[in-house]
Amino acid sequence: MASLDLGEIEYTMRSVIGEVSKVIYGLANEIKIITCAIFTGGHILIEGAPGAGKTLMAKAFAKTIRGEYRRIQGNPDILPTDITGFYIYSVDGSSRFIKGPIFANIVLVDELNRVNTRSQSALLEAMQELQVTVDGVTHKLNRPFIVIATQVPARLAYSAFPVSETLRDRFMVSMEVKYLNAELESKLIVEAHSLGIDIVESVTSLDEVVRAQDSILKSVYVSSRVAGYLSRLIEVMREDHRVEYGPSVRATLHTIALAKALAVLNKRDYVIPDDIKEAVRYTLPHRIFLTRHAKTEGVSEKTILEEALAKTPVPKE
Repeated sequence: MASLDLGEIEYTMRSVIGEVSKVIYGLANEIKIITCAIFTGGHILIEGAPGAGKTLMAKAFAKTIRGEYRRIQGNPDILPTDITGFYIYSVDGSSRFIKGPIFANIVLVDELNRVNTRSQSALLEAMQELQVTVDGVTHKLNRPFIVIATQVPARLAYSAFPVSETLRDRFMVSMEVKYLNAELESKLIVEAHSLGIDIVESVTSLDEVVRAQDSILKSVYVSSRVAGYLSRLIEVMREDHRVEYGPSVRATLHTIALAKALAVLNKRDYVIPDDIKEAVRYTLPHRIFLTRHAKTEGVSEKTILEEALAKTPVPKE
């Protein structure tokens, strides 16, 4: 599959951002980061209270890329087959596979932390291997395949199941989405009649998104100095006595991928330290696991990250 010009990719990414921004207010940076994740094949974890626009945002992203959108509502009783699909067996011995909602390009898993541990495992295979296994038979998923999962804060979650560390590590980025401020909410009230998925335009195709994903990862340069900066930054976090265990190697690779997309948005074919510093704020916090004592002391994952950023020397250009 032929590579795309990085200038073309930057234009397409900005077009996607513009279309989604028509219906989602007050989340400019989050929309940018989600766009970068989609264009590097990464999954997205969003925490926020109900009614913050997460579902509309997922639908809007799917429409911009002409992708199929499916939604999975998290609940304690959901079965793996409710996600992956199942076989119907006939008396003559034949069988037919009924695809589940995981067979889409943009899959919204709403309230992931209400999905039981067994069913979380069904998501794990899909997100990591781009496939699902049902009754011993493996079914491939099509690219692009992006999971956008939401979780409500633990204090609001009913029948919550913690998202496993292994599954959390499969998400390229995580972010918190809050309610609009008074000014933006007033604007939304006035313009609500004209908002909706109908005003979002499709600006690219699934094939172009796949080509863009491959082109960004292959064509954007990362120097040894920039790579070393990220490695040292992560090492500082792993060695922090308040951290049970720090970001994984997968976190490092996801950070580089996101930084490459940020570089493209800034009209560069190489990554600079500022790209890394922006990327880690979304790729690392959900992969920092604190000791029990640190949690008791009120230490947050973001505190660990910000302190590590302050301690780690930035390489000069």
